[in-house]
Amino acid sequence: MHMDPAMPHAVGAMLLILLTGMLLKLMKQPHVVAYLIAGIFIGPWGLGLVTDAETIGRFGALGVVLLLFFVGMETDATKLVANWKLSIFGTAFQIALSLGCVWVLGLLYDWSLARTVLIGFVISLSSTAVVIKLLQDSGILASKVGQGVLGVLLAQDLAIIPMLITLGLLGSGEVDGMHLIKQGIGAVLAAILFGVIVSKKQLHLPLSRWLKEDRELQLFAALGICFGLALITAWFDLSTALGAFIAGMLIGAAKETQWVHHTLESFKVLFVAIFFVSVGMLLDVKFLFSHFPQVCLLVAVALLTNTFINAVILKVANYSWKDSLYAGVLLSQIGEFSFVLSAVGWQSGIINDYGYQLALCVISLSLLVSPIWISVGRKLLGWELESEKVA
Repeated sequence: MHMDPAMPHAVGAMLLILLTGMLLKLMKQPHVVAYLIAGIFIGPWGLGLVTDAETIGRFGALGVVLLLFFVGMETDATKLVANWKLSIFGTAFQIALSLGCVWVLGLLYDWSLARTVLIGFVISLSSTAVVIKLLQDSGILASKVGQGVLGVLLAQDLAIIPMLITLGLLGSGEVDGMHLIKQGIGAVLAAILFGVIVSKKQLHLPLSRWLKEDRELQLFAALGICFGLALITAWFDLSTALGAFIAGMLIGAAKETQWVHHTLESFKVLFVAIFFVSVGMLLDVKFLFSHFPQVCLLVAVALLTNTFINAVILKVANYSWKDSLYAGVLLSQIGEFSFVLSAVGWQSGIINDYGYQLALCVISLSLLVSPIWISVGRKLLGWELESEKVA
């Protein structure tokens, strides 16, 4: 039988991920860093083992959906509602502070209003995938800090909508009214479903009793609920991660479906890893080396600025300084949705090709160094789970 020519590349990529993961484990670094570094090496800018970054990115997007689905299952809806002021007002203030910092920088370099707003939006978003993965791996997702950070991340995902509308106005001066109506209807329906889940102590899903003893059908039922709601929110031009999160909360409220977590665990690990590999593949190594000092400076400024802005927000929300600073460190990186904002800015002519490549490098490198920065920050702060009372 003739061997598929892609097979050696796939095996090589798997071995590289395995070896990188083992090496970084000895250095006590999280697996996320291994996936990102492996993506750089196997991607089109590295060894070229995998060149179809778009397809890999699509598979990676499934990983983010599964990750948020699991988080939804593990989230206590009452705790999330209790943090609504931090999620909504805190996130709005955090974005405003980010815009203010960039506005000062824009005055120095004579940036246009559109460019200032774009860069402010880009740096204000944290990475849902990176932070939640680290929270899960360290076992602090259910803690006070973990729940506060989760609320901010979900609010940032929703903030993508007005950000895209604003960039559309600044770039072309036009916004599709029907598009806004569609998003509004989707947001209302999502809020209603969320309210039902919160108000009901326990939900019963149809056909759940029929699936109890059938593992194969359990798998497809779980995937159907997860990706079905993600597809619905995507159709309303909302985040797929939002739909997956609500689906996870729905499954978590239906106590007879606890088997879902065990059934999909391996799928989550695989596709989340693919997501981070796809991010590593986006990093243009040649451009990075050509502009290394500038990229490193921008990444350092972004990490420090986001750390202290988010720390101030959580301190105002009555967190201790130690918890606030650690939460700020967790939220310090530039998120994956910033890739989307940068692409929109480039397509609208707000930034040129050079600005777009610079943005991609800064976002990718911030994601790469973020787990290390979080680990260092935790040690410097001496933060431990025992330092706070779990709500």
